[in-house]
Amino acid sequence: MQVYLDNAATTPIDPEVIKAMVETMENDFGNPSSIHAHGRKVKTIIERARKTVAGLLHVSPAEIFFTSGGTEADNTAIVRGIIDNGISHAITSPLEHHAVLHTLEELERTGTIRLSKLAVNAQGYVDLQQLEQLLRENPHSFVSLMHANNEIGTLTDIEYVSALCKQYGAIFHSDTVQTMGHFAHDLHKLQIDFVTGAAHKFHGPKGVGFIYVNHNTKIKPFIHGGAQERNMRGGTENVYGIVGLAKALEICHAHMEEHRQYIQGLKSYMIDQLTAHVPDVRFNGAIAPENSLYTVLNVSFPCTDIADMMLFTLDIAGISASGGSACSSGSDIGSHVLQAIGADPQRPCVRFSFSKYNTREDIDYVVDKIKECCLDKV
Repeated sequence: MQVYLDNAATTPIDPEVIKAMVETMENDFGNPSSIHAHGRKVKTIIERARKTVAGLLHVSPAEIFFTSGGTEADNTAIVRGIIDNGISHAITSPLEHHAVLHTLEELERTGTIRLSKLAVNAQGYVDLQQLEQLLRENPHSFVSLMHANNEIGTLTDIEYVSALCKQYGAIFHSDTVQTMGHFAHDLHKLQIDFVTGAAHKFHGPKGVGFIYVNHNTKIKPFIHGGAQERNMRGGTENVYGIVGLAKALEICHAHMEEHRQYIQGLKSYMIDQLTAHVPDVRFNGAIAPENSLYTVLNVSFPCTDIADMMLFTLDIAGISASGGSACSSGSDIGSHVLQAIGADPQRPCVRFSFSKYNTREDIDYVVDKIKECCLDKV
């Protein structure tokens, strides 16, 4: 049996998304920057996709810019948001994705900013009182806090953070890569400056994403060399990827509550089964439905003598999961997220992440293999 539980790393493409992309590939090949009929038709396809994304997020199409993915979108928001707005102080947390942390740390290394990192507790909540204190002491800062952590699933109240940033004249960027397509985002109501998305996290293709830039926040292009994306991102657009992204996000929003209930049911079922059958099993991060990303469950196992072999053993059994985040898988460097929340380094931790394509039978199979793996070794 093959079970895929690494959806936080990437999701299978929805068949309807593939269909939409293939139809475009077969019928529309013009360069969207060309002024002839073939080019104009493809330009229209891109703008239709932009309008779809903007409508789902309750913003203007002029505020949506397509990118190569979440990493480029995060880098654009951070680098251009800081430099083009004359900001010298930034605030983040030690739990952010490396697309955010490494970018901010590089700006600190070059002397562009001073960087403050918020304290976090054992469940992965950032210290919002400390955030307000830092904003009070450093108005007009740049704040970058993700909506949901990609390794442990803990949610941050970005509506509260957005209001706090507005109060102190700060610019707020949130990496929403893990929640885009899984939570409804009313960006007009939120009044945030930047959010980011990547299609492959919500059953779209890899290699395409987007950045939302609030019309009140001015930035210059991150990539130069062309007038594409209304002069904001040089380079011929990934037309088929953009079509796939818009279709995937549209499908997610059409079935969001149905999928949320179904996937949360799988996550809760796995928590119950592991708790009942694996002694001393623990969970990293918040797991209450109201405080946690329903697609992610980070499990800490007691079988320390096989810690180095846990993922390998699961893989041999046909189970795909991740140790921490996918970006750290296969690395000898431990998870910076688990280190920051003080997780026991002697206990093997596995991130299981779910999608609409998983079943209870998948969960039963995985729990059975975990029982064999752990109980035979303790």
